[in-house]
Amino acid sequence: MNSPALATTTSVPELRPGAVSRTTLALFAGASGDHNPIHIDIDSARASGMDDVFAHGMLSMAYLGRLLTDWVPQSRILELSTRFTAITPVLAEPVFHAEVTGIETVDGEQRAHLDLTAELADGTKTLAGKAVVSWPGA
Repeated sequence: MNSPALATTTSVPELRPGAVSRTTLALFAGASGDHNPIHIDIDSARASGMDDVFAHGMLSMAYLGRLLTDWVPQSRILELSTRFTAITPVLAEPVFHAEVTGIETVDGEQRAHLDLTAELADGTKTLAGKAVVSWPGA
């Protein structure tokens, strides 16, 4: 089966995983081994000057990975980089976006360059990144 042609107008469906609950944070801490108390213990978070616990940055990066693997097979992800720009508060509902910003052909393989973002309802961008994925030939 032929894949659709790749263009800078190619749409990447956004990812809306829902609210980042305390349960989500506890499960991610267990799965990742990151038990930093500012993510799971409100007293530790408050002692650090925060009002409440907040999401692990790597949880947001994991969601970006899911955004990409919902779009292309994991084997087609050639590069993925991010930088954390703000915290994601507990109970926030981040939305993850990818936009095709460029296309190149390398050794006969089409590659899409993407800008990635995680955004909260108030417009705060909590993560910015880039990815390169290979695109199956048409």
